[in-house]
Amino acid sequence: MQLKHLKTLLTPQDGAAKITCMVWAPNNAKFAVCSVDRVVLLYDEQGERRDKFSTKPADPKYGKKSYVVKSMAFSPDSTKIAIAQTDNIIYVYKIGEEWGEKKVICNKFVQTSAVTCLVWPAENAIIFGLAEGKIRLANTKTNKSSTLYGTESYVVSLTSNVSGKGVLSGHADGTVVRYFFDDEGSGESQGKLLTHACPPYALAWGANSIIVAGCDKKIVAYGKEGYVLQTFDYSQDRSEKEFTTAAASPSGQSVVVGSYDRLRVFNWSPRRGSWDEASPKEIPNLYTITALAWKRDGSRLCAGTLCGGVEQFDCCLRRSIYKNKFEMTYVGLSQVIVKNLSTGTRVVLKSHYGYEIDEVKIMGKDRYLVAQTSDTLLLGDLGSNKLSEVAWQGSGGNEKFFFENETVCMIFNVGELTLVEYGNNEILGSVRTEFMNPHLISVRLNERRQRGVEDNKKLAYLIDIKTIAIVDLVSGYNLGTVSHDAKIDWLELNETGRKLLFRDKKLRLHLYDVESGVKGPVLSFCSYVQWVPDSDVVVAQNRGSLCVWYNIDSPERVTMFPLRGDIVDLERANGKTEVIVTEGVNTVSYTLDEGLIEFGTAIDDEDYCRATAFLETLEMSPETEAMWKTLSRLSLEARQLHIAERCFAALGDVSKARFLNETNRIADNISKEYGGDGTEYYQVKARLAMLEKNYKLAEMCYLEQNAVNEAMEMYQELYMWDECIALAESRGHPELDSLRRSYHQWLMDTKQDEKAGEVKEAEGDLLGAINLYLRAGLPAKAARLTMSHDELISSGELVSRIASALLKGEFYEQAGDLFGKIRNNQRALDCYRQGNAFRKAVELARAAFPADVVKLEEAWGDYLVQQKQMDAAINHYIEAGCSSKAIEAAIGARQWKKAVHILELQEDRSNKKYYQKIAQHYASVQDYEVAERLFVRGDRIRDAIDMHTQAGHWEQAHGLALKCMTQEEVTALYISRAQELEKEGKFKEAERLFTAVQEPDLAITMYKKNKMYEDMIRLVEKHHRELLTETHLHLAKELEGESRLQEAEYHYTEGQDWKAAVNMYRASDTWEEAYRVAKTHGGPGAPKQVAYLWAKKLGGEAAVKLLSKFGLLETAIDFAADNGSFEFAFELARLSMKHKIPDVHLKSAMFLEDEGRFSEAETEFVKAGKPKEAVLMYIHNQDWANAQRVAEAHDPDSVAEVLVSQAKSCFEQKEYQKAEALLLRAQQPELAIKYYKEAGMWSDAMRICKEYVPKKLGLLQEEYEKEATKKGPRGMEALLEQAREWEQSAEYGRAVESVTFLRHGIFYESLLPQAAELYLNVDLIKEAIDVFIEGEEWNKAKRVAKELDPRFEEYVDQRYKEHLKNQGKVDSLVGVDVMAALDMYAERGQWEKCIETASKQNFKVLHKYVALYATHLIKEGEPALVLKLYLQHGVPANSQNFNIYKRMVLGLLNLPGRDSADAYRMWANLRDVLQLLCENLVKSAEANSPAHEEFEQMLLVAHYYATRSAARGVDQLNTLAAKLSISLLRHTELVPADKAFYEAGMATKEVGWENMAFIFLNRFLDLSDGIDEGSLDALDHTDFLETDIPYEVPLPARQHVAREEIRDWVLTVSMDQRVDQVLPRDERDVYEASLVAGSTGIRSLPCVITGYPVLRSKIEFKRPGMAANKDDWNKFLMATKTTHSTECQDVLKFVSQWCGGLPAAGFSFQ
Repeated sequence: MQLKHLKTLLTPQDGAAKITCMVWAPNNAKFAVCSVDRVVLLYDEQGERRDKFSTKPADPKYGKKSYVVKSMAFSPDSTKIAIAQTDNIIYVYKIGEEWGEKKVICNKFVQTSAVTCLVWPAENAIIFGLAEGKIRLANTKTNKSSTLYGTESYVVSLTSNVSGKGVLSGHADGTVVRYFFDDEGSGESQGKLLTHACPPYALAWGANSIIVAGCDKKIVAYGKEGYVLQTFDYSQDRSEKEFTTAAASPSGQSVVVGSYDRLRVFNWSPRRGSWDEASPKEIPNLYTITALAWKRDGSRLCAGTLCGGVEQFDCCLRRSIYKNKFEMTYVGLSQVIVKNLSTGTRVVLKSHYGYEIDEVKIMGKDRYLVAQTSDTLLLGDLGSNKLSEVAWQGSGGNEKFFFENETVCMIFNVGELTLVEYGNNEILGSVRTEFMNPHLISVRLNERRQRGVEDNKKLAYLIDIKTIAIVDLVSGYNLGTVSHDAKIDWLELNETGRKLLFRDKKLRLHLYDVESGVKGPVLSFCSYVQWVPDSDVVVAQNRGSLCVWYNIDSPERVTMFPLRGDIVDLERANGKTEVIVTEGVNTVSYTLDEGLIEFGTAIDDEDYCRATAFLETLEMSPETEAMWKTLSRLSLEARQLHIAERCFAALGDVSKARFLNETNRIADNISKEYGGDGTEYYQVKARLAMLEKNYKLAEMCYLEQNAVNEAMEMYQELYMWDECIALAESRGHPELDSLRRSYHQWLMDTKQDEKAGEVKEAEGDLLGAINLYLRAGLPAKAARLTMSHDELISSGELVSRIASALLKGEFYEQAGDLFGKIRNNQRALDCYRQGNAFRKAVELARAAFPADVVKLEEAWGDYLVQQKQMDAAINHYIEAGCSSKAIEAAIGARQWKKAVHILELQEDRSNKKYYQKIAQHYASVQDYEVAERLFVRGDRIRDAIDMHTQAGHWEQAHGLALKCMTQEEVTALYISRAQELEKEGKFKEAERLFTAVQEPDLAITMYKKNKMYEDMIRLVEKHHRELLTETHLHLAKELEGESRLQEAEYHYTEGQDWKAAVNMYRASDTWEEAYRVAKTHGGPGAPKQVAYLWAKKLGGEAAVKLLSKFGLLETAIDFAADNGSFEFAFELARLSMKHKIPDVHLKSAMFLEDEGRFSEAETEFVKAGKPKEAVLMYIHNQDWANAQRVAEAHDPDSVAEVLVSQAKSCFEQKEYQKAEALLLRAQQPELAIKYYKEAGMWSDAMRICKEYVPKKLGLLQEEYEKEATKKGPRGMEALLEQAREWEQSAEYGRAVESVTFLRHGIFYESLLPQAAELYLNVDLIKEAIDVFIEGEEWNKAKRVAKELDPRFEEYVDQRYKEHLKNQGKVDSLVGVDVMAALDMYAERGQWEKCIETASKQNFKVLHKYVALYATHLIKEGEPALVLKLYLQHGVPANSQNFNIYKRMVLGLLNLPGRDSADAYRMWANLRDVLQLLCENLVKSAEANSPAHEEFEQMLLVAHYYATRSAARGVDQLNTLAAKLSISLLRHTELVPADKAFYEAGMATKEVGWENMAFIFLNRFLDLSDGIDEGSLDALDHTDFLETDIPYEVPLPARQHVAREEIRDWVLTVSMDQRVDQVLPRDERDVYEASLVAGSTGIRSLPCVITGYPVLRSKIEFKRPGMAANKDDWNKFLMATKTTHSTECQDVLKFVSQWCGGLPAAGFSFQ
């Protein structure tokens, strides 16, 4: 920071005129200076003096010069100033907010010693130091002072920290003491902090350190706990004098220390954690600086001097202008002043944590400040001057700020929304959301105050595009989540945060009540919606209507106005709410009912005063009256009685208004006398209870205060005499009798005879009571009283009088009771009948008139029916024997079961009519089974059919219909019913009827007629699949005609004609859709073609852009050129790919050539740079002149080619001389020779060759000889004749060469005998034989070899075999060399032929090739086919085959899913093959060898597998199958261990042996894990100790079984702890399935049926070592006999063979 002198505020004097103190106001608007003359000068912030006032002494008698002002301080609100004086007093002057206001002393604090220094850090709290060493606090509110702490040393300086929450005092003895009002969580110590070397007159408390200086010329920086941080020693500097004063900047980042003619500036470096000294400010002749004051915004520093001068300095690090609108002044690293250049307003932006501010931005329509430090984010609202600083870890400037809400800043950063409330230094809330649109976020912060709600801050935002979350930002919990079925594009909470409006992409508006969690629709096709400000009224637009909800709690109650335009805004001001609508070029406003808005909002906010004030402005109308009534009710509930009184007065309810007026008077009096609002006073509470007609509560209020008389007066005023007398009785009131007399008199006066009678009755005056009752016309009461007293009933005259009165009043039942009481039964019965008192009548009849009981019961039933008491009437009709009436009553009472029960008990057929009615009821409640039964009983089968049809029970309906109708009638019925359903729009039901009678075509027609194409297609696919494609295409064309293009596209693509869909979109000019369809359904070229056509339609730059977008520009140019669209191709090439222009010219030329437009083609070829192509074109068309011309002009190298081509044409036209001349001109004599040879003109060829190419003459002669062969047999014969001549002339070499040459001719075969003869003539036997071999004359070749040279016989045979092999004639080779043929079959993989041929040879040959085939099958993973092979051809006991047999067995055991009954045949075949092998081994040298024993083991395993599969097919043998699975565990050296344990576990689980199942399946899971890990070393064998289940087993190469379900079951069982992990033991005390007894080592025989050990009850077989458990054997036999299972029979047959026959009681296979 640098100091720059701005101006002199007060000119220094020539002599000493010390500035004793000065201070800036906290609001930066005022600056106060006090000089030695004790006058306070006041300056504005521009440095202009605006005011002054003189201070006054504590006691005027000592004079005005009896004191010095030592210190000053402004109050926090800048309206007062405290003056510390040496005459032991502090004065507080009120100077006001405006200049020139009268100065008034508002506080004074007298002390015991001089006040030396003073600060005012907080409201009402002035801290000051005294000469006697005390630090005290003066409270301006109470006008009292108190000591904070005391020392023994003069206080020389006093300063506060940056926040004003702590003070430091410096004392004359060098002590510095620290005191905190609030340490703000720093944990720093209080009390004596340090002792400086000299009195600390210059004392400043920075943000991170304390600066102390004094007369020793040293400035020392101390740490927060008093240790020395830095020392700046100027004691050697002679120009430096003592340090007199110091001041810290408001941010605490800088400190200025004053001395003589100099200001030293120190800046805190956060990075180094120390103070840096800036260049000191040297001012000659300034003299000693006696006071320093720093402006609160940090921008100015003022210095007062010994000579009375005041200098003002500018303090800033740097300045900048932002957008030409704002000036940024960096007064410190952590403080910036932002000044609006147009208005002059300033905001001080300061980091409370002292962090360096990097950059300040002004955003949001130049209203909001955003600045960042290394660890915090600063935000500010320039409008409200609210600033916030929150902790923030920057993300490289990726934050996005939104300022749509005036109270909160929304910050988006990497998918997170953070809310910061202006003026709050904590983050308001933070949520995860990807949606940054402010229309998808709603924040409400205390926008409308509500009764009982202190802090109301809510947020609504999108979790995803279809889900809204609502969060309470105060508590941080989720208030609700709204899931929607469509994308949401707008949402807004109301101002109280209780309601949420949101709109989706389908323009549907919904309302969500946050408190109840209820969501409901409000409006469709909503184009605009907004809450009316300061209310819960909603305004929205639906197409051409303005919709207003004055009460959004009732969305159905909407006020609508027709609109011609669109709503653009909503304005509420000056008591009016207007909706602004644009109608074309005009803007129109619609005014809303402000009354409904204002009143409703006030009521919602419980602001009843506001509601009353509003209603006062309205004239009385029905609507206003309703509002007054609502307000009266609510204000009473809220105990706002004055408002309630005003409401009742407005409503004209004088009585309630007067009553409330009196109540308010009482409450107001009590309030004045005792304080409070008076509503809790007992009289007020009682009166309010009376107003609510809750008199008991009112009585209780009175009695709680023992105000019995007041309670009685209340009852008397209300004429509630009973309650009054009861209260008097309960309290023993002395005036009780008087009250009773008054009450009786009042009753008589008011003609209340009944009540008077009750009083008489209560008093015991019975006759008086009866007379009063009769007089009151209450004979029933008189009769009741008479009957209850025997002395009265005996009076005949009284009874007669009462009876007459009863009959006259038609009280027949009571009259009957009275007659019954006097034993007049007949009169009593008549009265009961007349009065319909049938219960009493029947009881009386049963006792006195039994014959009348039945009639009475029926009459009773009729009466109950008249009274609609059907239920009660049923039993009475039954009692009377009236079954029809009983049924009707039951039906009327809807007692359907009872009706059915009664009906079924009837033998009378006339009651059948009731079945239909009851059945219809059961049909209506969907009890169709009962309904059907009743319809059938009532002979209403058609009704039953209709019922099932309507219910969609087509099968039941059909079944019933077939019982009583012909098929034609059923069909007609169903079709007619279906057509009715179709008219009713019940298409699914109609379809089911159509299909029920096999008429799907009618259903298809129905759907087509109603344009329900999806259902139509479904039925066509189901019933006419062959027509599906055709139907799709037909529908597509119809839909295309109706412009329903999307649907048409679907049907075109389903109809496999996507091209039609593309053409459809092309025709409708919707190219995007055409491209999409082509891309989705066409091949890779289809979208390119569509893009090309689209571009062609667009043309120009648009076409280039489109094709570039798809990356098809070059392809399109090529395509256009290839398809003859040259103009388009040229256009594209010129605009974008100029290098393609020659290619287009070339293709254009080729096109023109094909069209026969040769001259145009020539031009294009030349433009394409391909003149040779033009030459070739003319050559092709034999236009030699043009070809020559173009060649000479554009491609001289092609001239020779033209001549050659012309020559070739001449040769073809037999113009040989001309052709020869042309070729020689083209210097091509070789071509002339070639053409002469081709023409057969060998002499001319020889001539040309001899003349121009003499070197090739010999070759040409040889070629001539060869050519003879090309002349056919005659030529060959001529050559042969020549050879003979050479032979005769003994030129054998030439003769042989000719014949050798002859052998390469095409007609050689016809000359074979002659060629062979020629070779024989010259004794070339082998060559002659080769000639015969080449001609496939094998017999002649053999004869020549045999007769002339037998050495070549073997050669001929070998060549013949090779010939057969090469020709693939294996079948012929069989006759020559069988073994070679078999090898050839094997090589070719023709195994069936190979085996078939080998089977015709000896056994050894056959099994050689069977073994080869088996090896091949094993490699292919087909062990089942190997088994089939050996089953067919036998299994020889050859040791070289043993490995094949083992691999076959292991392969079969490894096959998955072979433990079911279906696999029996495979296992039986394996068992039989192995039995045959073992029998063969017994007869061979391998008998009893290890291999033999191994195969015997395999036979046993195969037998177990086969027996288990057989047992699986019979339910009774499940336990045997489980035992076999367990026995197989002994053979896990053969069976894959995981498979064996899985099968054993599942088998035992099925039969309920859960202990074993748990152990085996647990073992299976361990094995599976071991297979995954590649080792079984970690297996735990504890469960299988003392069993013969092997521990060491081969590691399976792969998993044989999936394990997820097993793992779940094992975990479940282990958690249940209901299974013991122990294998069951038998009598040997070993595992029951173990053959070996652990304790004795004795090995038991395995059962041939189960593999379990055979212990006691056994069956032995003839073959030694073979036995069976008797129970298992018998069980197997019994199951075989009862089920006739062929598999079980086969098992027994095998056991018979294997074990040497069955026991005596064995099984018969017949």
